[in-house]
Amino acid sequence: MFSQTSPSRGPGSPNVTGFYDQASGSIQYVVADPATNKAALIDVVQDFDPAEARSYHDSAQEILDFVTREGLEVEWILDTHPHADHLMASGWLREKLGAPNAIGAKVRDIARIWEDLYHTPGAFDPDRDFDRLFDDGAQFRIGEMEVRVMLSPGHTLGSITYVVGSDAAFVHDTFMHVDVGTSRADFPGGSSSMLYDSLQAILALPDETRLFVGHDYPPVGDRRDPAWEATVAAHKRDNPHVGGGASRDAFMQVRDDRDATLGLPDRILYALQVNLRGGRLPDPESDGHRYFKIPANRF
Repeated sequence: MFSQTSPSRGPGSPNVTGFYDQASGSIQYVVADPATNKAALIDVVQDFDPAEARSYHDSAQEILDFVTREGLEVEWILDTHPHADHLMASGWLREKLGAPNAIGAKVRDIARIWEDLYHTPGAFDPDRDFDRLFDDGAQFRIGEMEVRVMLSPGHTLGSITYVVGSDAAFVHDTFMHVDVGTSRADFPGGSSSMLYDSLQAILALPDETRLFVGHDYPPVGDRRDPAWEATVAAHKRDNPHVGGGASRDAFMQVRDDRDATLGLPDRILYALQVNLRGGRLPDPESDGHRYFKIPANRF
């Protein structure tokens, strides 16, 4: 798995190592306080083969091996939102590490949307499957570093950003890498108008803040490696969707036109019924096996 570390810039600045999951284009993060070796894991992937509906944890184990080699102590297992393109490893990591897992509080509202789409009333209970549901403005610590939670809706109605220490923000599916643009906003509960507001709130962070995105799909024909870090200043200047102070109307036109051409990710209908359970597969049925429920002709 391709990985790269963005080193601390000094007191209060975290070490950030990103791990690229090629199957889903997702970036998984280990963010560590160099002063204490305390760490958090962000958006770690549970491997999944949609052709066989088979899940496994090789990628998450690789990240745990890195944590062990670096002598880190994981204090938090964090997700930014219920992902549509991969299954989260949150529940498995909680069992392995004994650390609390967390996500944004509006996951409760997302759960209600998807209970209707799956016709599974009462199936999802985020308060059961996550140890902490963060409200906008919530604060906690990784080692000695303060973390602030920003509600960043648009891609989903409950996406959150983690602003860590003095100069790092994990901005999930808001921005893409600086040469690509932004993330889609057409999933149930999403909105390009809400996404614009979230992008502007992130761009209001200090210019030197390192923004770490949730995905990278290098443009076709581009020889560059996957990339996931750029500063606020770089996005203000160079991002093709919002750089140069693009207006709300201009952004929404670009985003909505692009989203109208996109199909659903091939894992979404599996992923949401797992991720709204904190990464747990559906409960075993009477024969001891677990089954996914896939809605037909709903999209």
